[in-house]
Amino acid sequence: MAVIIKYIVERKGVEKMTFTSKKEADAYDKMLDSADQLAEFLSESSVTLDDQQLEELGLYLASNKEMVQSLFKGGLFSELSVPATKSTKSK
Repeated sequence: MAVIIKYIVERKGVEKMTFTSKKEADAYDKMLDSADQLAEFLSESSVTLDDQQLEELGLYLASNKEMVQSLFKGGLFSELSVPATKSTKSK
């Protein structure tokens, strides 16, 4: 019998992801914190988005923070790697 330690990231009572590494769990939790902050920031803009869209956009930006940071530093999108997550939902 093996003993397995699992780190569970939970938000608002919902299990989001399970990790075997505390470092990975902490990084994911931090990314979710950033996504929440970005969604809150975007909700104050003049762009009209519903709560789900704000959450998805915040999560997308947070999960691709390196690319976003490179773009703010003047990098060209065409020269950067493809984003980690793409939404395949049609709106």
